[in-house]
Amino acid sequence: MPWESSDRRSRLPSDWARRRLRVLRRDQYRCQVRDAAGLKCLERSNEVDHIVNNDDHDYANLQTICRVHHAAKTQAEAKAGRRAKARTRPPSRHPGAL
Repeated sequence: MPWESSDRRSRLPSDWARRRLRVLRRDQYRCQVRDAAGLKCLERSNEVDHIVNNDDHDYANLQTICRVHHAAKTQAEAKAGRRAKARTRPPSRHPGAL
């Protein structure tokens, strides 16, 4: 499970359960992710995610998101993180140059 190796839960505000419920109610338990044409998914959901991947827990940065879109967003963020990490890693020396 991703949560098992993540410190994300410890970085959530103490009132996360209340915020989450408020966002779900605001969004009427419908996914707010928009497609390329700008139309909302509106699939029923009980998941809340940050729009911008950071620790900004403001209501304006939270949205209801369906499982399919949440998985796709998480995967894209993880891939971007791996790419960024690879760019900062020093180049390895060729084994023949050792």
